[in-house]
Amino acid sequence: MARLTYNPDLFYHWHTIKTRFRDLDPLHHVNNAVFNSYFEEARIHFVESVPELANSFERGESFVLVKCTVEYIKPIIYPQTLLIGTGCLSVGNSSVEAFQAIFDKETHALHAIATTTGVWFDIKKQRPTRVPEVANLEEMLVKRDG
Repeated sequence: MARLTYNPDLFYHWHTIKTRFRDLDPLHHVNNAVFNSYFEEARIHFVESVPELANSFERGESFVLVKCTVEYIKPIIYPQTLLIGTGCLSVGNSSVEAFQAIFDKETHALHAIATTTGVWFDIKKQRPTRVPEVANLEEMLVKRDG
């Protein structure tokens, strides 16, 4: 997968996370499983930042992850402040494909990228449902070169 360079305009949504000592593994790096938690937290903040998506939570709908592919590029250490960008690659009737990247806030070094696929889900009916109409969906799309 092509390497990204930091660009504040690349992603619709940015979220900041500080590493925690408890995130470390025996090698004194942030454990790979924690990268997924960072991506998840940023996706939740992304969804909460879009009124049409956030309002659907109140109706008992949510985003359910069905696939996540992570490319680990550079270890994350403690202490470090991270910037996680999130945007959409595509939106279908009930599915959303998202693209995310973790950068160091200070140096803008790239640490990881993730592509996720999920479905919008009706919690009561336990089945996929239509993704809510989003007024500014075009702004949320990530335009990758390669």
